[in-house]
Amino acid sequence: MSEHVTPPLVLIPETAPFSADQRSWLSGYFAALLGPAIEGATALAPGEAPGGPALADNGDAPWHDPSLGLGERMEMARDRSEPQKLMAAMAQQDCGQCGYNCADYANAIFLRNEERLNLCQPGGKETLRMLKKLEEEFGAGGASKSPAGDAEAAPRAVEPGPLGYCRENPVEATFVSRTRLNAPGGEKETWHIEIDLSDTPITYTVGDSLGLFPANAPALVDAVIAELGARPERIIAGKTLRQALLTDYALGSAPDGLYQLLSLLTSGEARKKAQALAAGEDPDGDAAHLDVLGALHKFPGARPDAEVFLEALDELQPRLYSISSSPKADPGRVSLTVDAVRYNHRSRLRLGVASTHLGERLPETTTVKVYLQKAHGFALPDDPSRDVVMCGPGTGIAPFRAFLRERAATRAPGRNWLFYGHQRQASDFFYKDELNRLKDDKVLTRLSLAWSRDGTEKTYVQDRMRENGAELWKWLEGGAHFYVCGDAKRMARDVERAIIDVAAAHGGKNPDEAVAYLAALKKAGRYQADVY
Repeated sequence: MSEHVTPPLVLIPETAPFSADQRSWLSGYFAALLGPAIEGATALAPGEAPGGPALADNGDAPWHDPSLGLGERMEMARDRSEPQKLMAAMAQQDCGQCGYNCADYANAIFLRNEERLNLCQPGGKETLRMLKKLEEEFGAGGASKSPAGDAEAAPRAVEPGPLGYCRENPVEATFVSRTRLNAPGGEKETWHIEIDLSDTPITYTVGDSLGLFPANAPALVDAVIAELGARPERIIAGKTLRQALLTDYALGSAPDGLYQLLSLLTSGEARKKAQALAAGEDPDGDAAHLDVLGALHKFPGARPDAEVFLEALDELQPRLYSISSSPKADPGRVSLTVDAVRYNHRSRLRLGVASTHLGERLPETTTVKVYLQKAHGFALPDDPSRDVVMCGPGTGIAPFRAFLRERAATRAPGRNWLFYGHQRQASDFFYKDELNRLKDDKVLTRLSLAWSRDGTEKTYVQDRMRENGAELWKWLEGGAHFYVCGDAKRMARDVERAIIDVAAAHGGKNPDEAVAYLAALKKAGRYQADVY
């Protein structure tokens, strides 16, 4: 009699946008991640862990809205399971910067497969503090950290993913060039970045993002070392202090652990302030602007040993950028559209880490560590005859340039409508010549522009949506897919409100029906967002 062999549980369906090898690895990854939670999964309700609370799931998460504040999200999850509360603490952007989506990150923490609580970049300190608070509450209540009930279970070892397809296993690619997109007179500095992928295993589809490992500005690193009074060439864990600060540690917003360390090295009123900052308070009203160097300036009497100082810092995280190229139109290359972040605070020039690394410091033809982050539900329709409506102001145009190049290369018969906006038409019309060529070639059917600093009244993309509401409604009712890319908390919310208004004004729907119409678009996958 032959032995019965249970077939492996397939967690990644064949319809997912991955190769066979990638699907196989991802199925194995999540099998290892969930461990006993998937044994006998056919007998469980979706998202339910055997013998334990329900795992987090986007399908049952009313707080999964990036425009909601943390307090609102936690109130919605107040009576939910521990994994669901952990998910509510995330920034709800499903951006992938942590290597997961929000629900999977929460489940990985709950199942003790992920020890790092500081990976949610959009959530920042707010999310980190809430995750720590929840962990303390779960422990104080005697709650199990695993469905098997073993509160002391060690994290399962998970092998790094395929080379070039996860943050733990990046590859080196060649930085080719940067081109300034703003014309003279623009208030911002935006760059078109080209990176050569031909010597890497990475392949991508439009809608995906590229993860990039930046380096801190050398001038900032040198200033921190000088403030510490340390030797830059000191070897710590096999690297010089200077090299470690350049590539391994975040020097942005000062972490709570640094304030805790500084509180031990000072006294009196200074200690009280450091303790307050470590607890998330803001005794002097400057917490939002205190980076690592600023924290050292604020407590000049506290100078920790360099090795202890490094232990108090956060790891320098990779940054994700929406890809603005198409593999069919730009084989072997990937392009990004990047705003260089610069501002002054209290006479100090502050720089965005990755944006200025790409925009000014990284020499052309040198290598940079990258990996591909597959999109979570952000892709062109499977049917190329479907119409698409794209709304992307500023650098939010990035994935839609990719969409348009793809639609042109594949001669997709569906119509394309782009809503684009920025400050001034004369200086901030990114890819102007390219977009006009696409219009001439009948690839870009409609181009609706909004400029917030031209004229006496500010005009935004959502205003153009309402002005063109009758035609937009016809496109939506005809089956068009709608996409938005940009700011999660303001712009994307305003765009959603505009769709609801269009449904009411031109679809004859009452307020509740108009809201339900947007929800139905989302459920059907016809409204997709890439927000940050």
